[in-house]
Amino acid sequence: MPMMRQAFKSLTVALAVPLSLTMIIIFTFGSGPKYRALQKPFWFPRLWLIHVASLGSSFLMGMSAWLVWAEGGFHRQPDALPLYIAQVSLSLIWDPLVLKIGASHVGLLFCVVHFGTLVACYQKFRPVNPIAGAFVKPCLVWVAFLTFVNFKLIFI
Repeated sequence: MPMMRQAFKSLTVALAVPLSLTMIIIFTFGSGPKYRALQKPFWFPRLWLIHVASLGSSFLMGMSAWLVWAEGGFHRQPDALPLYIAQVSLSLIWDPLVLKIGASHVGLLFCVVHFGTLVACYQKFRPVNPIAGAFVKPCLVWVAFLTFVNFKLIFI
């Protein structure tokens, strides 16, 4: 029972930290006046969808990192933790950079680096725990789509 309680506490922290940071960014910078003002094609995601997907991605990556941590993967794969921290940081920066400030050119660079960081996380997480690797895949799809949207934003 104490071990289960400890696992629950660590899971709570692993999920609460990235989700809280993402929510703080959304509530602080999430109105997206530059993004709302653009004449966008119909297939561009709505602002609420971007925020929900960002929260979902934070949740999945937090769960994935916890699974790796629970298996001792951050000790066996010492590059995994810095990659995860970089991924969280990059995911937090994109929203205010593109949606609030409107810096699409810089945002594209951050999206590409974020995608590369997610690929590296996938490569480090999958050998430790295949389920953790599977949780990274939807995040890869989301950031790839966001990169494409960001690329199109440059030409609007």
